[in-house]
Amino acid sequence: MGITLAAGAVVKDTGGRFLLVLRAEPPEAGRWSVPGGKVLPGETFQAAAAREVLEETGVTVRIERELGTLDRADGRGGTYEIHDFAAAYVSGEPEAADDAADARWFTADELARLPVTRDLLGALIRYAVYP
Repeated sequence: MGITLAAGAVVKDTGGRFLLVLRAEPPEAGRWSVPGGKVLPGETFQAAAAREVLEETGVTVRIERELGTLDRADGRGGTYEIHDFAAAYVSGEPEAADDAADARWFTADELARLPVTRDLLGALIRYAVYP
């Protein structure tokens, strides 16, 4: 219970494709989302977002700016407070690791047809990064 601090990264490459991960763990296992996860003690939200991208996908990014904050139920009676950031691709090829079942680049059109986590498209639209 309580609030768990988390960070996510909306990663786009130079061609405008989005880096997404297929969630392997609840909540919302089996759905595509932006990479992200819990903030470790003493870690900034920006550092957590970059670390989670690297851990889940093997891709190195540069955090650019904060996009917004979302609250999500954690499935155990608590809440994730997720701080999302825009991030630019630096290097690496997506390869699923950690708690991601898959990691890939998707165009905006492809993203629109994927089974994504609740409100992902709405958040990307609110953040003015989609399409």
